[in-house]
Amino acid sequence: MILDGELDSLTEEEMAEKLGVSARHLRRLFIEHLGVTPSGLARSTRAHFARRLLDDTDLTIAEIAFAAGFGSLRQMNRVMRETFRATPSELRTKRRRSDRLVADGGLPLRIPFEGAVDWTAMIDYYGPRAIPGVERVAGGQYARTALIDGDPGVLEVSLFDPDHLLVIAHLPHWESLIHIARRVAGIFGLNNPTEVPREHLIDDALVGPLVKKNPGVRVPGAWDPFEIGIRAILEREFSVSETSEIMGRLARECGRFVPGLRQLGLTHVFPRPEEVVKSRLDGLGLPTAAGTAVAALSQAMSKGDLRLESSADMDDLITSMAAIPGFDITTAESVAFRLGYRDAFPLRELVRSTADATDILKRSESWRPWRSLAAAYLLMAPESLTCHLNQG
Repeated sequence: MILDGELDSLTEEEMAEKLGVSARHLRRLFIEHLGVTPSGLARSTRAHFARRLLDDTDLTIAEIAFAAGFGSLRQMNRVMRETFRATPSELRTKRRRSDRLVADGGLPLRIPFEGAVDWTAMIDYYGPRAIPGVERVAGGQYARTALIDGDPGVLEVSLFDPDHLLVIAHLPHWESLIHIARRVAGIFGLNNPTEVPREHLIDDALVGPLVKKNPGVRVPGAWDPFEIGIRAILEREFSVSETSEIMGRLARECGRFVPGLRQLGLTHVFPRPEEVVKSRLDGLGLPTAAGTAVAALSQAMSKGDLRLESSADMDDLITSMAAIPGFDITTAESVAFRLGYRDAFPLRELVRSTADATDILKRSESWRPWRSLAAAYLLMAPESLTCHLNQG
C-alpha cells in the first residue's frame, strides 16, 4: 500500500485504522522488520523515485515533485536534502544515467536480529568464497549483485550494532522489500534458532569449548541456491579460492553485465540456470565430470525438476540432488548446509583425509539434530579441525 502511494493521501493513523490495527502497532512492526517507520519508507520511496526521474527524464523539477507524490515543491526539496544532502537542481546537474542503480545512494535499512553474531567470523568465511564481480567482501562489508524480479540490484551489508544489520539496498523494484530483508538475514544465518542448539552442543568435548568461547557463530546461508549448487560441485575438484575464480568466469561468460557498479567492485549478476544451459562451458577449464555436473544441475533447475528450497524435506532434497550426474550424498549435504537445514553436515568442507572423515562422522551423531551449527563452529574455528580432533 505504501509503495502504491497510500501515505501520499493518508496519515499513519488513517492507514493503521484501514488495516484494523493501532498506529503504534503498525510503527512497531515496521521498526521490527525494516528498521524504518511507514512514513519514513514512504519518504524514501518518493525521494528515490524522484531521483530516477531527475536522471532519466527531462520533466521539470516541479513536475517531478508531483509525479513522485510530494505535496509541494518545498516538501520535495526538504526530503531530497535529507536523503541525498543535495537539492533536486544540484542532483540534476550531475545526473548519471549509466550508473543510476547506485547513484542515488541506496535505501538504508536496519535489519534486526536476536542473539549474538560473530560478524568477523562471517566476513572471514565469505571473503575467500566471494565470486569476483558478483560479490565483494572488504572493510567489514559484504556486497553483492542480485536479481530482483528479473532485474539487477545491489545489496551492501554491514553490522550496524549488536542487534541490527545495516543494508544499503539499490533496488530496481521495491515491492519485494520485506522478502529481500529476510533473505539478507538468511545469508548470515540470522533466521535460525541459536539458543537451543548451543545448549545441546555446549557440553560436547569437541564442539563445546568452541561454543563457550564464541557464542556468536552462525550457520552461513546463501542468497542464491543455484550458486551454492555450483560451488558444491566445483569444490570437489578445486580449492575454495580456485572455485571462486571459476565461478567469476562463469558469471562473466553467462551472467548479465550491470553497468555503473565498478565503484563497488561489482560487474555481473550470477547467471540463472537457463542461461548456463544455453552457454558453452568449454572455456571454464573444468574437468569432464565437473562440467557434466554443472550442466546437469543447470538443466534440472531450469526445467523445474529440482528446486533447491529449504522448505522441502532434507532427506528428499538430498536424494533428488544425489540423482544428478556428478553429485553424491556428501556434495548434496554441503548444499543443504548452506540452505539452512539444521542437521546437514558438510563433510567435504570439513575434512580431506579418510581417517578424519570417519572420526568426525562418528562424533557428529551426538550433535544431531543440530549438526549444521556444530559444523559452522568447526569451519570457523581458527585452528585446524585435525588439531581439534586430537584435542577432543
